Amino acid sequence: MASQTSLTGAAGEYYVLYELLRQGYIAALAPTGAPNVDIVVTNKEGSQQCSIQVKTRRVIGSNGGWLMSEKHETIRGERLFYCFVDFQSSDTVRPLVYVMPNDVVAKAIAESHRKWLAAPGKGVRPHTPNKMRRLIPFDKTLQMAGSAYGAGWLDKYLYKWKILGLDTIVSEHTIAEE
Repeated sequence: MASQTSLTGAAGEYYVLYELLRQGYIAALAPTGAPNVDIVVTNKEGSQQCSIQVKTRRVIGSNGGWLMSEKHETIRGERLFYCFVDFQSSDTVRPLVYVMPNDVVAKAIAESHRKWLAAPGKGVRPHTPNKMRRLIPFDKTLQMAGSAYGAGWLDKYLYKWKILGLDTIVSEHTIAEE
């Protein structure tokens, strides 16, 4: 039987597919087992493409973040993006989708994890290093440290499909034909 986590993840991937197709892009799920890619996308002409990794959450947990791992600090790709899907607390509201370049995600989770390790844990004991990371919509520790990841830092990525860079570019060839 499928776990609720895997069903939520699949729902997030299909929701991002829906949004991409609705925007006029050509999108499909990547083959099972494709490293670091859930969805492949092109513009209508097929002249520009990118890869997307989808992270999905429901409103659970104390900080509302998306679970990631240490490897996400080092995954790089000029045409690799993340879509963070938030199904929120109600089935009657539109899910939120934050579209982000991978380098922004890598930097945010690395800084967040470093600050978390440096901050005291329960009983003022140090946190134990681990491979888990979270992309957090609002990180009180980082906010106090003067970081760029305070309240509302994700807002500029909400539904920003243009970040994917798949809009049609008029080529010199096209101009010459007109």
